[in-house]
Amino acid sequence: MSYKGLFLCEDKVALVTGGAGLLGREIAKALNDFGAKVYIGDVDEKKAKEVSGDTGIGYVHLDITSEDSIGKAMETVIRDNGGLDIMVNSAYPRTKDWGNKIEKVSLESWKNNVDSHMGGYFFCCRKAAEQMKQQGGGTIINLASIYGVVAPDFSIYEGTEMTMPVAYSAIKGGIIALTRYIATYYAKYNVRANTVSPGGIFDNQQETFVKRYSDKTPLGRMGSPSEVTGAVVFLASEAASYITGQNLIVDGGWTAW
Repeated sequence: MSYKGLFLCEDKVALVTGGAGLLGREIAKALNDFGAKVYIGDVDEKKAKEVSGDTGIGYVHLDITSEDSIGKAMETVIRDNGGLDIMVNSAYPRTKDWGNKIEKVSLESWKNNVDSHMGGYFFCCRKAAEQMKQQGGGTIINLASIYGVVAPDFSIYEGTEMTMPVAYSAIKGGIIALTRYIATYYAKYNVRANTVSPGGIFDNQQETFVKRYSDKTPLGRMGSPSEVTGAVVFLASEAASYITGQNLIVDGGWTAW
């Protein structure tokens, strides 16, 4: 047996929700580099086109907070390609009051964030899994977070304007559980589902935060968006053909303490 092409995704159709975002754009480009026919599903067409350039990456308008938008986008990709092999959920919808501390979070805000983020992932997962069930297989990869696994360390936010929103931890923990449900429910149809949980990703945050976060990370730094792509490509490829229902943590050792 040759292992040379084990990580290739040739002849596979992939859809990346939030594909114009910080992580999504790198994931879309990486899957494209490994041979997949990639579509970015995002509300920001301009940014999506900037990501795709002349790479051949496609674009469909997809608002993860809208069931109708999700349905139309996925149906377009499936119709134009005869199926869907790789579904990556990287979208990150949030309300305008997202940065509020727990004391100021209204019940309405909580409901809106949980419904739009985790609810959107649920509908994308189910629609993708039903299509993959019909075609004999496929793989779903959801972006979660280390804060869906461990509690936030609030000391790293002290003296900054930043915090870790309470809904974020609940949503990401819920996405990990949802993914395991999808994995076991659709396993008999050869549909795999896994999560990737990144640690802190550098995005020009306040210097104080970056230093504190880095000091608490065994590798001594924050991650970069490109360092998440290897985990996604791995789970999307045949190299992970016997892996489902798992949460792959990419955090520089943060959760190993």
